[in-house]
Amino acid sequence: MTGTHWATTAVTHVRNQAHGEPIDPTWRVTLHFHPDRATGDTTILRAIATDSRYRSQFEIGTSNGGMTAHPGGDRWNWESRLFSGAYDQAPPTARPVYGSLNHRMRPYGGSPRFGSAHLRLNTATLTRTTLCYPDSVFEPVALATTDRCALIELADTDDQDLLDDYIEAHVHGGVILTRDAEALVLDPSFRNTEIETDAHLLGIPVQWHQGFQTDIDEIAAHPDYRGPEIVKAATRIAQQGLLNPRIIGEAVHKAEYDPQTLKRVWHYTARFGHPGKTPR
Repeated sequence: MTGTHWATTAVTHVRNQAHGEPIDPTWRVTLHFHPDRATGDTTILRAIATDSRYRSQFEIGTSNGGMTAHPGGDRWNWESRLFSGAYDQAPPTARPVYGSLNHRMRPYGGSPRFGSAHLRLNTATLTRTTLCYPDSVFEPVALATTDRCALIELADTDDQDLLDDYIEAHVHGGVILTRDAEALVLDPSFRNTEIETDAHLLGIPVQWHQGFQTDIDEIAAHPDYRGPEIVKAATRIAQQGLLNPRIIGEAVHKAEYDPQTLKRVWHYTARFGHPGKTPR
């Protein structure tokens, strides 16, 4: 297996607990992110291109979930529990990266709540991937490896919102773009922008999904989804009554709204603004 002894120990620990059959080898792990968000004095996408690898929250200090990747934080504790302390003494560079198993083969990836863009990893990375359901924030006991997986029926029969129905994936041993990624898949709102230009610096194919876009009327029809105050913020942010990843990103950069508010505006857009929003 590619990676450090920390990675080997973690995957072995999960495999020894797992049961079930191998997954379909055509399924892929997707790593989601917002390509235009800032990390330091650059964007996440450009940082990925510069590093030629995908870094974990422990390294970059940003997240589309909770910011708890530090000793004693929730993310640190969850990893310690999931992998039986395999990473407790490991440097940030050795930590696994988080994504989702796109077993439903959705073109926008397995867990768009964490970003409009995703890296689609190749089949070779599956041998060093562990899985859990539900998300590790809920301290799941159902763990798997891709050769011993009993999570599919569990996920598919669970009545979860479309943003919450993913099988979480942990890729151990690092993600180097030219070795491990089949493609970067972007939202079409970034066509003919700096994001598209930077995407071609990654050295991997650039592809496009159908796009996330919704209008204010659709968001206003679901005030209880993230709250009336988020609907009001979405209305102010919208351009010509529309929301998409580029428009939300511009609002993030203006820093006029709480980042948590804008995260929830994205949840509305991701949930109600794409072609796969109705049935599975």
